[in-house]
Amino acid sequence: MSNTRRFFVCTRQKSGVGEDVAKALKKELKSQGLGKLLVDGHKQRTQVQTCNCLDLCHDCKKGPGAALVVYPEGTAYGNVQPADAAELVAEHLGRGHVLKRLRVDK
Repeated sequence: MSNTRRFFVCTRQKSGVGEDVAKALKKELKSQGLGKLLVDGHKQRTQVQTCNCLDLCHDCKKGPGAALVVYPEGTAYGNVQPADAAELVAEHLGRGHVLKRLRVDK
């Protein structure tokens, strides 16, 4: 199993909001100290990567935010805004809770 978790953020839609979400997630990982963790005795890194398409457009057209998927678990979020980054990092990574208000079914 990989020791790296990734946030894949779609940058294809919404005039740059995906890039802004990616930057906000990186900032929050650093400020909350969750970019590198020790999980069950193993080091785990979390990276934020942008991508061209996640095939979640039908979920993002409903609002001004971006789509993202967290791997390896495969949780998909839609309509994510930069202001959601702090809560997303704290809840999803810090507490292991899915943010139901942003979650979308793939």
